[in-house]
Amino acid sequence: MFPSTGLCETHFLEVALPCMTLIKSISGFRGTIGGKVGDNLTPLDTVKFAAAFATWLKQQNAGKTVVIGRDARISGSMISNLVSNTLIGMGMDVIDLGLSTTPTVEMAVPALNASAGIILTASHNPAQWNALKLLNSKGEFISAEDGKALLEIADGDDMEFAEVTELGKITNMDGWIEKHIDLILACEEVDVVAIKNANFKVVVDGVNSTGGIAIPAILRRLGVSQTTELYCEPNGEFPHNPEPLAENLTKISEVVRTEKADLGIVVDPDVDRLCFVMENGDMFGEEYTLVAVSDYLLGLQPGNTVSNLSSTRALRDVTEKHGGKYEASAVGEVNVVNKMKEINAVIGGEGNGGVIWPKLHYGRDALAGVALFLSHLAHKKTSMTALKAEYPLYEMSKNKIELKPHMNIPDILSKMGEKYANENTNTIDGLKIEFAEEWVHLRGSNTEPIIRIYAESKSAQKAHDLTEKIKAEVLAL
Repeated sequence: MFPSTGLCETHFLEVALPCMTLIKSISGFRGTIGGKVGDNLTPLDTVKFAAAFATWLKQQNAGKTVVIGRDARISGSMISNLVSNTLIGMGMDVIDLGLSTTPTVEMAVPALNASAGIILTASHNPAQWNALKLLNSKGEFISAEDGKALLEIADGDDMEFAEVTELGKITNMDGWIEKHIDLILACEEVDVVAIKNANFKVVVDGVNSTGGIAIPAILRRLGVSQTTELYCEPNGEFPHNPEPLAENLTKISEVVRTEKADLGIVVDPDVDRLCFVMENGDMFGEEYTLVAVSDYLLGLQPGNTVSNLSSTRALRDVTEKHGGKYEASAVGEVNVVNKMKEINAVIGGEGNGGVIWPKLHYGRDALAGVALFLSHLAHKKTSMTALKAEYPLYEMSKNKIELKPHMNIPDILSKMGEKYANENTNTIDGLKIEFAEEWVHLRGSNTEPIIRIYAESKSAQKAHDLTEKIKAEVLAL
């Protein structure tokens, strides 16, 4: 069986073989540190992938300046040095932002007129993981077509390093997180005065990565003076599983309750996912981060929204309440962004707490999400629990089917589509079946031999029952 990585799967073309933890995808390269070359993200693999990216840039005549930045995980400094020196050896110039966030690097690339960017982060994966996430000159993840070309280069040996007189150079550039915050606060939708007057008491969990730098910094700039910082030392020693899910956030829930805080703020190690804790210690819900931010922005500027097929229906409900149109994309940030551009969406993102605000840039941005969410809460002049109660209540259930050798995913999805032909179905990414008050989404995993089944309904029990029903029907085919 292939190993479960917990990663966003949309862009994976190749998966790890048994006992291997190196994943090559069209948006980057990810793996665990140490082990054998070709099986893990070793120094040699890191050099090869960085050289392949530089080779691809040269083939595209894309220019020679690459912006890099990293989260605070323990291997970050080593991987950063390997990547930057490889790029220099390929004749590329490097602008190193040092400890940074994914959205900060995304914004810096076009602002600095760079050719591309590399974010050194394994996102929400545990400390033993690291990755090279690849950006184009717009600061957006490279396309599927470009990613495939890059993978072909990485799998070959056609990489030529620069002569000594053509070596690149490195420039260290500090202060980009503050510049990122400057750009957020310059947006009229961010109401610093209202936030300051609300006098929020906030607890922050920075998971000992760069969120521990960025989130307290933006809170100070927003006038939030009452903050309690948990795990905000960027030393890479993650105090808990870094994925911002309820089961990993027991400490901040406890502190929010005991300190009678208004809310808690949690981000993942590279600060592109955003989760809130309500004043009673319960989760606001990652799915509802985007819902609340969209409600705020659409109240100021009606328009369209996008999320992926596995995200909550509540975004559609809120969008239609404001007179806008909601559309769903295939799972994955690149797909969300492409759909947002297609329908000129005001706001979009994913149900994992990823907020994409195109006025700022086309990338998930927890810093922007914090500023917009606090503006919304300050205008509402209400509690987190009361705000959550304003939105349609949906509960989600996630299940899976282990594939047997005889099971064919396209055949299964086709037969299930025929079975529910009288319902509203969507086949852009697996099969989604829309019922009156609930939906179910089936899609093959690209990292494991399974079919994932996501369902949403008006209660947790109903959502659970729906996944079990669909699972039984699939197994009976």
